[in-house]
Amino acid sequence: MPVHRWNAALDGEFSEAAIRRKLESQGYRVARYVYPPGTVFPDHKHGIDKVDAVIAGHFRVVIGGHVAVLGPGDWVAVHRGVTHNATVLGDAPVVSLDAIKVE
Repeated sequence: MPVHRWNAALDGEFSEAAIRRKLESQGYRVARYVYPPGTVFPDHKHGIDKVDAVIAGHFRVVIGGHVAVLGPGDWVAVHRGVTHNATVLGDAPVVSLDAIKVE
């Protein structure tokens, strides 16, 4: 599971608006969510391809058995039908962009 990290040299200064524009330019419809500390998403699957991107806070994700910790400017692709889960780490909420591929 590759973790994509914001590259200021290529993408400019990191901001919520900038990462939203980047995802939208790649054909994603983007929604913003805020998850409080302690939030846990147990194993589940989706019938669509999506991206989970972090704006603030830290998310531990397990996708297809691979573990990563995402921080601000990080994102991962979650392919349809792949089992995954996520947990908010630490005492700060996670601000996340949930992006689904427009077909």
